[in-house]
Amino acid sequence: MRRWTWAVAIVAVLGVGVAAYMLKPVTGPARDLTLVGDVERGNYLIRVGGCVACHTNNQAGTGFLAGGRGLSTPFGTFVPPNITSDPDAGIGKWTLAQFDDAMSNGMGPQGNLYPAFPYENYTLMSDQDIVDLYAALMATEPVSTPAADSDIPFPFNIRLAMSGWKNLFFSPGRFEPDPAQSEVYNRGKYLVMGPAHCVACHSPRNALGAVDRSALLTGSPGGTGGKAPSLTRDALVEAGYDVASLAQTLEDGFTPGFDVLGGAMGEVISDGTSHWTAEDRAAVATYLLAE
Repeated sequence: MRRWTWAVAIVAVLGVGVAAYMLKPVTGPARDLTLVGDVERGNYLIRVGGCVACHTNNQAGTGFLAGGRGLSTPFGTFVPPNITSDPDAGIGKWTLAQFDDAMSNGMGPQGNLYPAFPYENYTLMSDQDIVDLYAALMATEPVSTPAADSDIPFPFNIRLAMSGWKNLFFSPGRFEPDPAQSEVYNRGKYLVMGPAHCVACHSPRNALGAVDRSALLTGSPGGTGGKAPSLTRDALVEAGYDVASLAQTLEDGFTPGFDVLGGAMGEVISDGTSHWTAEDRAAVATYLLAE
């Protein structure tokens, strides 16, 4: 009986330890939120960050950034929310600190955010980019109609469980440029890994929906991240791309094989990359095609 008592006690202690670890907050380094936001620059970041393609439902005509179409995943259907300046239907009541917590740590006023919102990438953004983006969103036309509710079945609808997911798979931090590489290369890497979150869609994910870090940009067969082709250098070269043609495709959607990109990537181009500067499109192409 004494052995069983000790065994139960050890299991209980281990269980408490595991629970404490899995439920602990996951936060990155503090940001300088005293910076002055630039609305014009933030409007550009709305396009860089893919906000329009995700949070605008052009088919329903519900309004700019007023909520997007549902993203179907093995864990449920996630509907991108209204992120206009409306205080009730949107995020107009959010403080800069709350916005930063969502972007950098995946924590919203309602609790843990699901990684369908790519905070794993947004955490890499610079402090100035976060402040500018917030300023621009607070300056948007408010839309008072809330987005549809997400359809997330039990047990995935328990937000507290996302603390465990974060402790296993999420490491918040800021982008660190490679001093051995050019400024253009580092700008491209920042965009791909950070705000543009190309890596989130073009990489496979494991059974728990986390990006497979050992196979970044090798393509996604489907599932949580949707189906997306490989963006490795070898795959792009095989498809006929060089830096100039890849940058051109990001502007107009035409491929070297005289095809036109449609579907989700078509929306990314029409709502996002076609609005970028030529320098940013070239930077992404430079990074992806670097040897």
